[in-house]
Amino acid sequence: MKHEAHETHPSQRTIISLEGDEDLEFLLTGGELVKIRSRTWKKNRFYKLQEDCKTLWHESKKTFMRDQTFTIDDIESVRKGRQSEGLKKHTDPNMEELCFSIFFKGRKKNLDLMAASGDEASRWVRALEKIINNMRNLNRQQKREHWIINCMRKADKNADNQMNLKELKHFLRQINVEVDDTYAEEIFKKCDTSNSGSLEGAEIKHFYDLLTHREEIDVIYKQYALAEGQMSARDLLNFLLNEQREEATPEDAYTLIEKYEVDEIAKQKKQMTKDGFLMYLHHDDGSILNPAHKPVYQDMSQPLNHYYISSSHNTYLMEDQVKGPSSTEAYIRALMKSCRCVELDCWDGDSGEPVIYHGYTMTSKVRFKDVIQAIKEYAFKTSDYPVILSLENHCSVEQQKLMAHHMISILGDALLTRPLGNTMPTNFPSPEELKGKFIIKGKRLNKLNAIFSNNSIIDEDTVSEEDEAADVKENGQKAKSKKTKMKLAKQLSDIVIYCKSVHFHGFEHARDNQDFYEMSSFKESKAFSLADTSATAFIHHNMDKLSRIYPAGSRTNSSNYNPVPMWNVGCQIVALNFQTPSKEMHLNQGRFLPNGFCGYVLKPEFQRSPSSQFDPGSLIKGPWLKRQTFHVMVISAQQLPKLNKDKAKSIVDPLVRVEIHGVPADNASKETHYIDNNGFNPMWNENFSFNIYVPELALVRFVVEDYDSTSQNDLIGQYCLPLTSVQKGYRHVPLLTKRGDVICSAGLFVHLMLIDAE
Repeated sequence: MKHEAHETHPSQRTIISLEGDEDLEFLLTGGELVKIRSRTWKKNRFYKLQEDCKTLWHESKKTFMRDQTFTIDDIESVRKGRQSEGLKKHTDPNMEELCFSIFFKGRKKNLDLMAASGDEASRWVRALEKIINNMRNLNRQQKREHWIINCMRKADKNADNQMNLKELKHFLRQINVEVDDTYAEEIFKKCDTSNSGSLEGAEIKHFYDLLTHREEIDVIYKQYALAEGQMSARDLLNFLLNEQREEATPEDAYTLIEKYEVDEIAKQKKQMTKDGFLMYLHHDDGSILNPAHKPVYQDMSQPLNHYYISSSHNTYLMEDQVKGPSSTEAYIRALMKSCRCVELDCWDGDSGEPVIYHGYTMTSKVRFKDVIQAIKEYAFKTSDYPVILSLENHCSVEQQKLMAHHMISILGDALLTRPLGNTMPTNFPSPEELKGKFIIKGKRLNKLNAIFSNNSIIDEDTVSEEDEAADVKENGQKAKSKKTKMKLAKQLSDIVIYCKSVHFHGFEHARDNQDFYEMSSFKESKAFSLADTSATAFIHHNMDKLSRIYPAGSRTNSSNYNPVPMWNVGCQIVALNFQTPSKEMHLNQGRFLPNGFCGYVLKPEFQRSPSSQFDPGSLIKGPWLKRQTFHVMVISAQQLPKLNKDKAKSIVDPLVRVEIHGVPADNASKETHYIDNNGFNPMWNENFSFNIYVPELALVRFVVEDYDSTSQNDLIGQYCLPLTSVQKGYRHVPLLTKRGDVICSAGLFVHLMLIDAE
């Protein structure tokens, strides 16, 4: 691709390695589909993949929107059948085979489509999934090239495969670089060797090489490339040992050369060229996240309560808590992000079917049965580990019986309806033992050991209502009494096994009276108060029981609280509003990033050992205290996205902030100066150091912002991960959007060191 940077579309296809593929050709040819918005709004529209192999075009009949496009990167998933709420509502069941939906990242509305035949619908879905997967599998170097070439194509206004000076200036603005006319002309003249007034062929290749030249990589490479200007295997080994601080062997160096070297002659000589070195730095081996921590690497055979569990609050909401829509799609999105505890706020429905919505508000309603069906289909697509269904039950006994019926009939054998084994357990089973299982959290009429005796109980009885129900009107309205009683159906009670909800009466009372499976939910203010005043007791409570924390009802805009202090005291189910992109959700994504992004992370030993006296607010000596100095050098960034795409001349002024989130003594934040008008290749070379006391609880968050002297800075990208998963040395940091999606071409380049204190 580098050699023909501005050729027509075949070379573009080469970069995504699908040239000549039948499915790709099918998308490039395009076809007519029916776009569906309602029972009456069903219109024929022509759809096709553009020649850049990255953009889908479809016609629009609106005069002011002649050509509508969206990029492959915008697509979250393509789903065959009547899977969207719109298709279920606006099409008949016999249309199942003809339908498919395109779901987008963020809040963009999904696209519901119908093909002429089942085979054609399958073809569209298969082809789109293939090109989406292909794009996602490109390495960062390929994505950078892909992005630059797309920008070149856009800048070539007259599509003559040549670039004049005016087009070159337009291109530089496209890639977020502000250059003065003198510099632009200087680059142009340097490359225009034919003096034709435009760049083409090899001249564009020369321009491309000048543009993508990484000075900081040159410096590092030259320092270690001692074998005739190239890196020998020994040179590479020295780099791995001295800079990357890896326990590397000569075999590791040979493996990296074999894996990343692009020049066959160099590979035969067991040498690494600069291109191969750059390729290595852009792959997992050169990433900040330790590749050994990407798959499930932790012991998954510990009791369930020994893990942090990725958890969602009011999972059914797409937006705010007062009038936003409730949707099965919200559950799908949370589960696809490996959320392992979802909440179902259940109320009597008018048609006799229970519904889910935020009670006493104007949020829309969704059928309980539809939610359970969606959960069944998507629960284990990204993680095999158990999913907890947290029921907030406001239903009548009759509709509770229906809830139990739907869960038993739809979830089948995956629903846990009795403890594992044939005897009464004394502690939780492990995530490994519970793979593929659903656990119901809710009220229960009796103790769990009743299952192993023949004591029959009446069909229904009263229990105190779920604690969170008492908080449901906290947003300024009249709150219910905490002692509200409700009737509970035996059928629903019987399927509550390992997560029986009980009221919290204090840690001492819980220790003396609660069984391991009896768990409490804490409103954030109560939980934070307990963490401040009784941290060690809270940690010990969580050593044999589960705790669930949820946001205050006053957060009507679905904002979130800081989850870190709750993890610091060993709380497992720290429930957040997944639908709200926020710093708190970035921390949650970072906490669960390693260990296969499976939704379970093993707590540190000092939060599991009964002899531990750990207190996050105190730095008393213990196995948790491992003093380190974390050195961060923020070197450069690459291809930061433009924030104001409507303004052609709008260029970002980036700065980088490095944050540590952990125990109070570790919390810190430091930032670079901002750089004027350069989002393409800004360079800082700024050093920071952080004193770390409890590394096993520390998270590192990188934030890139667009500096603004008159208002709040805008977020460009961010990335968060546990300090224990950070690789040392020269590393690339990927960047994510506010919503947590990868920004394909963008990244930071940093140098990292962790030094144990004397």
